[in-house]
Amino acid sequence: MGDLANSAVDFYPKSQRRELDHAGGLGCTLPELRGLMELRGAEALQKIQDGYTNVRGLCRRLKTSPTEGLSDNAADLEKRRQIYGQNFIPPKQPKTFLQLVWEALQDVTLIILEIAAIISLGLSFYAPPGEGSEACGNLAAGAEDEGEAEAGWIEGAAILLSVVCVVLVTAFNDWSKEKQFRGLQSRIEQEQKFAVVRNGQQVQIPVAELVVGDIAQIKYGDLLPADGVLIQGNDLKIDESSLTGESDHVRKSVEKDPMLLSGTHVMEGSGRMVVTAVGVNSQTGIIFTLLGASGEEEEKKDKKAKKQDGAVAMEMQPLKSAEGGEMEDREKKKTSVSKKEKSVLQGKLTKLAVQIGKAGLVMSAITVIILVLYFVIQTFVLDGRVWLAECTPVYVQYFVKFFIIGVTVLVVAVPEGLPLAVTISLAYSVKKMMKDNNLVRHLDACETMGNATAICSDKTGTLTTNRMTVVQAYLGDTHYRETPAPSSLAPRILDLLVHAIAINSAYTTKILPPEKDGGLPRQVGNKTECALLGFLRDLHRDYQAVRDQLPEEKLYKVYTFNSVRKSMSTVTRLPQGGFRVFSKGASEILLKKCSNILSSTGEVRSFRPRDRDEMVKKVIEPMACEGLRTICLAFRDFAAGPEPNWENENDIVGELTCIAVVGIEDPVRPEVPEAICKCQKAGITVRMVTGDNINTARAIAVKCGILQPGEDFLCLEGKDFNRRIRNEKGEIEQERLDKIWPKLRVLARSSPTDKHTLVKGIIDSTIGEQRQVVAVTGDGTNDGPALKKADVGFAMGIAGTDVAKEASDIILTDDNFSSIVKAVMWGRNVYDSISKFLQFQLTVNVVAVVVAFTGACITQDSPLKAVQMLWVNLIMDTFASLALATEPPTEALLLRKPYGRDKPLISRTMMKNIVGHGVYQLGIIFTLLFAGEIFFDIDSGRNAPLHAPPSEHYTIIFNTFVLMQLFNEVNARKIHGERDVFRGVSGNPIFCAIVLGTFAIQIVIVQFGGKPFSCSPLDAEQWLWCLFVGVGELVWGQLIATIPTSHLKCLKEAGHGPGKDEITDEEMAEDEEEIDHAERELRRGQILWFRGLNRIQTQMEVVSTFKRSGSFQGAVRRRSSVLSQLHEVTNLSTPTHVILSAGNPTSATIGKAHGDRPRPAREAVTVAPFPGWSPGVLGGRNTK
Repeated sequence: MGDLANSAVDFYPKSQRRELDHAGGLGCTLPELRGLMELRGAEALQKIQDGYTNVRGLCRRLKTSPTEGLSDNAADLEKRRQIYGQNFIPPKQPKTFLQLVWEALQDVTLIILEIAAIISLGLSFYAPPGEGSEACGNLAAGAEDEGEAEAGWIEGAAILLSVVCVVLVTAFNDWSKEKQFRGLQSRIEQEQKFAVVRNGQQVQIPVAELVVGDIAQIKYGDLLPADGVLIQGNDLKIDESSLTGESDHVRKSVEKDPMLLSGTHVMEGSGRMVVTAVGVNSQTGIIFTLLGASGEEEEKKDKKAKKQDGAVAMEMQPLKSAEGGEMEDREKKKTSVSKKEKSVLQGKLTKLAVQIGKAGLVMSAITVIILVLYFVIQTFVLDGRVWLAECTPVYVQYFVKFFIIGVTVLVVAVPEGLPLAVTISLAYSVKKMMKDNNLVRHLDACETMGNATAICSDKTGTLTTNRMTVVQAYLGDTHYRETPAPSSLAPRILDLLVHAIAINSAYTTKILPPEKDGGLPRQVGNKTECALLGFLRDLHRDYQAVRDQLPEEKLYKVYTFNSVRKSMSTVTRLPQGGFRVFSKGASEILLKKCSNILSSTGEVRSFRPRDRDEMVKKVIEPMACEGLRTICLAFRDFAAGPEPNWENENDIVGELTCIAVVGIEDPVRPEVPEAICKCQKAGITVRMVTGDNINTARAIAVKCGILQPGEDFLCLEGKDFNRRIRNEKGEIEQERLDKIWPKLRVLARSSPTDKHTLVKGIIDSTIGEQRQVVAVTGDGTNDGPALKKADVGFAMGIAGTDVAKEASDIILTDDNFSSIVKAVMWGRNVYDSISKFLQFQLTVNVVAVVVAFTGACITQDSPLKAVQMLWVNLIMDTFASLALATEPPTEALLLRKPYGRDKPLISRTMMKNIVGHGVYQLGIIFTLLFAGEIFFDIDSGRNAPLHAPPSEHYTIIFNTFVLMQLFNEVNARKIHGERDVFRGVSGNPIFCAIVLGTFAIQIVIVQFGGKPFSCSPLDAEQWLWCLFVGVGELVWGQLIATIPTSHLKCLKEAGHGPGKDEITDEEMAEDEEEIDHAERELRRGQILWFRGLNRIQTQMEVVSTFKRSGSFQGAVRRRSSVLSQLHEVTNLSTPTHVILSAGNPTSATIGKAHGDRPRPAREAVTVAPFPGWSPGVLGGRNTK
């Protein structure tokens, strides 16, 4: 890799680098191993043969054993980390508090206020000669009488101070948010473990602890955490699209292509590899290292994108690092935002915020215009004055004051607290959901879950306990209802059964002794295979002895289990020559391939189709109706002679002889029926989508409560489902699907494609009043497309593969269905919290804007001053969002139907509350404004001159206003018209603390705030009146609750979601794409991302080669494989848009494509590694 090869070494100090060059007593140096991992296919094999004879030779050089692995010697492991590095990338520094402060300062409204305040400050220090003269009128009079002309600077300074407060609070919130997510990130990283062999024992270790020389066990669904070379593999296929952009799965074998790369997914098969590169030296690590240099530029350019992106995504990543996380996070967040339309809530909030913002802007503009006009007419027309040069600063001061009032109206009108409330509410929920076994990876998933109308759940492990046992068996023409005695079986049947189970299952599946005395034996690996191994133990046979006799590397060929085959087969050599194939799989599928069966004596007799039908009727269906999963075990012998064609799988796994059919029980989890009942009450339809037999699925669905007696429901098999939804051409028709899904409750024998089709069909359906919001659970690699397509994808934390976790939004750490119900509860709570905050905030906004506007128009001055408005805004925004967004959820949330996508954020009941409380507050404030001085017998504060001291009159208005908000905050705790607003308040200490704390600060401001807050101290009687009016809010709230909402037809709802007609052609196109490229969809964003990085890599090499010599042949040749892939770019649907700027060869910026959905655009990647470069060089193509 030329200079590039050293880029990762730069991470190590010089002393350590010297050690890297000598392999510290180990037989391979770091550059040597990195050079090896650069190669692919035949080149790599040649290099291994030349340098090490074979892979075992490489293991010897690395001082590790292919079978025993490394020893657990801590000194040896540490030495390997010293020489070859750790499996982790140095994390990128989090943003400092000052950086966050700077970001908060970028807020437009705050900038306007700062400018206004600075102008006001400047003018207050400027004393023009004509200030006191008659010519300027008595405009400036009044201030001098009080001897307070010097105090003019206070208002400007106070505004600046309150801006500082707002900024610090915002920055602190951002900082704590980031800290929370980093904590969550490390939690996800700790969760991710990998199986390695150490001291001959298979152990699970955290991915960060992998070292070069470790022997790693890889299996279907793994995300490879390091680079390695395959030692032994069975039918291994890898998805390398994340590194190469090729969507086809690559077959890996020791003979043809043994190179395995970090960050790629195992899509099929299993095997063992020796780890050869970790962390920054692995292929993915090298790419992240390249990007490490451009982190800062990336930051600057990405800031704008990031600001708009309220939710921060947390992702699992192939390499353990915050830096890797950040990079992947960013591009993945963009993928996920585009993958699903904006989350329901985000869509509604954005729309609402824009509407409010526009209204606020109009109001503030009108306020300023009216104030200026009134002043100009009054001064120059009615009083007939002439604009004199020396009077200019006086007039300008007035205009600045009007401008500040206008900005203040805008500040109060725009609910800046909304994003804060959403963030606090989501972050709080995410933290609490962890305790309920929900690990949230995408923030918006938490809130979308509250809207869920349908859940498509797996059966095994989610609805059932996933602890399987064989409870019935059909052996030697006899149906045993419990485990038979070994003596009752013919020796040949028993021997074949032991070999068929022990050999034809993953050698990583084991049954270990219980952890506690008297406990159940521990099942490790595939649970169905564990049940079969347990069956052998019940027959007093030892499976390990058979495996020791025939170790995994001596197996001739393995056809691993996948969702298409629904079976697994293993080929072994017979001692006397020839081969024996053992096969196991779904009974109705495998029995069709059997032409013989073992009789009670162990002899082979023929097995005709009518025998099969009888067996299905008498053995398989009764087992399935009891909820058992039926598995058939069979074998076939091939005589010595010419070898059969092993690639022709259908011929090999045919003409089988049936050994046995076993019934495996997987009991329903005890808490599931109740959880499903809660879902149904909450208006959520639960559907079971399983690969099992239809009778088994139906029996389990009845036990769970998914199927209720007397209901009109459908249970279909995958084949039948496909037949009903496809037309003559085999295309899926939405109308056909719409006839089926509303009644469908069980889909059995389904493939992952069927699951994806069903989920997509329900989401795209337009037959209901509103679009369905679908949650899906999945654990397999092939569930990826369905998990991605769903509104919320749940992956299983225990049984789930890495690929499924990567595609999901929430990980269920206990694999339990009842945790999904908790997620629904939390989701609805988030929605309600934000509605509560909206109801409170909008009441304040409406009142404050109307008061400031009418006050300004009638009295030329806002009764609520800029600094007071900022305080109100601060308490409303920050503290109220904290208080209302941290209400814990209650079971009552599950007793109502889901809101749905189209339901407005502000319901009629909430609108009634907003208008009702607004009327009360405006009535009180206007009464005080125009008659307060008479009522309290004090001086009027109206028409006060510039820089006049604060009046008691306006202080009472301000105080009353704040106290009414405080009591209204209590009212806002209930949004569905409930009367008892105090219910559960003791369970929320944060709420109580904030209300009391705000009250205490208000006392301090009024009594000691003085000139900066425009407050004059009040006496006890005035305080009691203010309190009395505040408490009146609670009584008024009861009055409002009495008025039935149904009678108020005139009230409109607000904050609707995006309309149906807003779905664009691009979305349609993207959906068609999704079916064709379901697999590719899984990695869509990453493909382009890594392709861009590959290209930087090539071009950086070119530049560095140019520097060293005039030729760049070597570099180009070295990366030709990558370039050839880049040229064969297909028309991919790409949600991210990579632009690599010319200023710095390694600065990468990702900008989201326009619109919320990915647009099917041709790849747009431009890399400019040096000035004067044009997109034609090196196949860099920029297609407009």
